[in-house]
Amino acid sequence: VQLQAFGGGWVQPGASLRLSCAASGGTLNSYNMGWFRQGPGKEREFVAGISRNGGTTKYTDSVKGRFTISRNNAKNTADLQMNSLKPEDTALYYCAATTVVWGRLTEEVFYKVWGQGTQVTVSS
Repeated sequence: VQLQAFGGGWVQPGASLRLSCAASGGTLNSYNMGWFRQGPGKEREFVAGISRNGGTTKYTDSVKGRFTISRNNAKNTADLQMNSLKPEDTALYYCAATTVVWGRLTEEVFYKVWGQGTQVTVSS
């Protein structure tokens, strides 16, 4: 399966963006999905994850209450709705797929399929 992330852009603080991750060459319903980001001069970090059936989600503390991850297995997509964006959310955002157990969801080493990244810039 291949992943493509899109939907990034430049927005002002407080605005919203919706990132989408589309799969091709396979189906996503056998994968847990995650969104990661890498800000300027920073290491890549876990942002959000969602279970195979969409019933369970996980977020890093800095985005809780602002970001929502969702998926549509019929459409082979996984989205990240980002509200109340802050300058510190500026980063290259990646979607990724993993078959790892839920308890290791935040560890990028276990993700074998990655999208190409989409840039999000939050600035006034």
